[in-house]
Amino acid sequence: MSNEQPRNGKPTEGRFRLSRLVRTESSEIYLIWDGERRAGQVDVHFARDTIHATVIFETDVNVTDEEEIMGQIDDDIASSYLPRFEREDFVAHVFRGEEVSRYTDCSGAVEDEDEDDDAEG
Repeated sequence: MSNEQPRNGKPTEGRFRLSRLVRTESSEIYLIWDGERRAGQVDVHFARDTIHATVIFETDVNVTDEEEIMGQIDDDIASSYLPRFEREDFVAHVFRGEEVSRYTDCSGAVEDEDEDDDAEG
């Protein structure tokens, strides 16, 4: 399955695109794209009969766009895990923020790797 497809393989048609970054037995992380621009991220956690999501928008979105994205997350991700009639609840917390930095256990910062490649080339 491509990272560009939701769990059920049939993306909802719309302005926004969800691109999966990580998948575990009980959670998934997606980037939200508005065309070529990263618009946010959604972390989804599957807890038996309830699905929890944290949505962080990195751009200003109006209420109509927010509802479209939330519907797409419900249709493409949450409902593919548990349909609405089988689950107890789908709880989403929505935030507006920006990525300030990135931390990793890998040796050296991500930016340092690019600089090393330039020095060797």
